[in-house]
Amino acid sequence: MAVVGPLSVIFNLLLSLLVCHLHFTILIQGGEGRWEDKYPFIREASTFSSFSDSYDYIIVGGGTAGCPLAATLSTKFRVLLVERGGVPFTNANVSFMQNFHISLADTSSTSASQFFVSTDGVFNSRARILGGATCINAGFYTRAAPSYIEKAGWDSKLVNESYPWVEKQIVQRPNLAPWQEAVRESLLEIGISPFNGFTYDHIYGTKVGGTIFDHYGRRHSAAELLASANPNKLDVLVHATVQKIDFDTSGKKPRAVGVIFKDENGKEHKAFLSTRKGSEIIVSSGAIGSPHILMLSGIGPKAELEKLNITVVLDNKFVGQGMSDNPLNTIFIPTNRPVEQSLIQTVGITKKGVYIEASSGFGQSGDSISCHHGVASAEIGQLSTIPPKQRTVEAIEAYRRSKKNIPHEAFMGGFILEKIALPLSRGNISLVTTNPDDNPSITFNYFSHPRDLKRCVDGIRIVEKIAKSKHFTNFTQCNKETLDKLLNMSVQANVNLIPKHTHNTESLEQFCKDTVITIWHYHGGCLVGKVIAPDHKVLGVHRLRVIDGSTFKESPGTNPQATVMMMARYMGVKILRERLGKAAGL
Repeated sequence: MAVVGPLSVIFNLLLSLLVCHLHFTILIQGGEGRWEDKYPFIREASTFSSFSDSYDYIIVGGGTAGCPLAATLSTKFRVLLVERGGVPFTNANVSFMQNFHISLADTSSTSASQFFVSTDGVFNSRARILGGATCINAGFYTRAAPSYIEKAGWDSKLVNESYPWVEKQIVQRPNLAPWQEAVRESLLEIGISPFNGFTYDHIYGTKVGGTIFDHYGRRHSAAELLASANPNKLDVLVHATVQKIDFDTSGKKPRAVGVIFKDENGKEHKAFLSTRKGSEIIVSSGAIGSPHILMLSGIGPKAELEKLNITVVLDNKFVGQGMSDNPLNTIFIPTNRPVEQSLIQTVGITKKGVYIEASSGFGQSGDSISCHHGVASAEIGQLSTIPPKQRTVEAIEAYRRSKKNIPHEAFMGGFILEKIALPLSRGNISLVTTNPDDNPSITFNYFSHPRDLKRCVDGIRIVEKIAKSKHFTNFTQCNKETLDKLLNMSVQANVNLIPKHTHNTESLEQFCKDTVITIWHYHGGCLVGKVIAPDHKVLGVHRLRVIDGSTFKESPGTNPQATVMMMARYMGVKILRERLGKAAGL
């Protein structure tokens, strides 16, 4: 409907705004009405009654693994899923790609991402929301290599049934952005070939992968996999912060019997595990959360637990050990015009042990100019020229203030990212306090192994070739005076550019150390053979498993979320088959 006449401009403007508002509301609600109607089993932790029936499975952590695991197990058994964060469905910073950087920059206590700094000095985030890291990541979806599946000892038939279960529900083929097209063509130009087209598979060469962002830019997180659950057998509690797992220690081995958690008001509750054979508590709180919860519950290095007066349930020196994070180093490429926002869509899988990815357009938006902005943020150490140990809160704030005075053009451009594929450097997690809301002490020891440093140097040289390729000169093509101006402004903006002396290996090694950041692919802490058995049961304890990225010795594929969700579905099906046999029907 349109109106003509003197009031037509005002009326039609208001009508357009109303339509936009309705469109936004439909998108953020998932396109199918209120989220409460679609997920009636999700409720606040304070509504929990300690007199509720016991559960066949209690899953601690409603993240990338916890959601698909709960959905699968609830098809046959009564399941309680407890998550310390809130729901993602009405959170615009989580729901839309254009706000990706804002969500990571939010350091408030209610943020979907919990900020932490490793002892290495690298700024980082961990998820605090239903759906976990799939709510705050760059959305790229790609499977693990067949060799990874074989090394893990997984049943390839069930693996190849579990990936599609995820993909059919939340994964899309992306509309390739101009920056991503340029990366694709540049990778092929410099020899990262062949071009493998659009594929989920992990293959050497250049490819376009899947994404959990749809064509409207709306995110589809692991939380949406809960739509596959049996709503009559699943309870999901949000804002439920687990304090510890409760054990019966009267037998030869400790037996998990329940979990103690606090609700959003700080009131303590206890959920009980059924006494039926096969019932289990499953910890799926991520690479940081899972070893953290085990230690707070009394499973970990005896001396460390006793130091904080935690009753030792099981002495295991390996809990929290073997932590690793894939180092990321990036180069900013200033452009002669604004570029469309894009997150990872194209990837180069090289034979030098590095992966090449890219993002664009996030630094140039108005909100980015005046705040932190995650993967494209100079002031929080992401792409900063400030070495890790010097990235203080004071330095961040000082830079944030000065950034407003830098010309807008300095932030036009995008980033080429190079990630070390299989880092050999290892770190650990240790307790600082007994408060589960506090981050533990986290060390990754970036580049402590010389092979990691060599691979970074090789990766930076690949990025240099990409930046000089003919396809990228289309973005930066301008006269020398303009180019010098852009480069000078970028230096003032404190973002990394191509190092001047890339022939100098020693210089590049220092560049890698000084500019290392994270791509949030940290893993380890509850490794197979050290903390858990191959079936993910915790060694030395009855009725307790760990299923998530903390069990990975190596991060799968170029980006791990696909395999974490797959593994959760895979393990859920295996558990049901082991418990029910053919009656599982899966």
